[in-house]
Amino acid sequence: MRRFLLAALAAIALASQVAADELPQPAGEPLLTISGKIAHANTPDGAVLDEAMLLALPSVELRTSTPWTDGVPTFTGVKMSDLLALVGAEGTTVRAIALNDYEVSIPLSDFADFPVVLAYAMNGDRLKVRDKGPLWIVYPRDDYADLRREDVNARWVWQLKALVIE
Repeated sequence: MRRFLLAALAAIALASQVAADELPQPAGEPLLTISGKIAHANTPDGAVLDEAMLLALPSVELRTSTPWTDGVPTFTGVKMSDLLALVGAEGTTVRAIALNDYEVSIPLSDFADFPVVLAYAMNGDRLKVRDKGPLWIVYPRDDYADLRREDVNARWVWQLKALVIE
């Protein structure tokens, strides 16, 4: 209960900062950078989020199969639509960039049309670089036949480090 209360207070504090068009500064190591067409930032180049800032956002669980894992894992993370709302994303595409510099452009509409998750845990375990973490864009492919295509599979960016709103 105490952990829930602390997370709720952190989310309220984060929301009040955003109301002022400014995100708080990350206290920990940066985990994700969001730049481009955004309204809320905490650096001159965009928004930098650390683990605590991501964990302060409402979390969701998504149970879905993937082409890269066995069985049907349960992913925990934040809805991409919530994350993009936090920074005030105002573009039409999101360029997702991985640690190995893999890049793909994703229509911003994907995150409005489907409950896509930015996962930080799988089956209750935090994602590490060796298992596609620390962040992985995960689509609810088992719930939508339209998401079981190769072009959509290319949008499942693991080891995500940056988003550029264009």
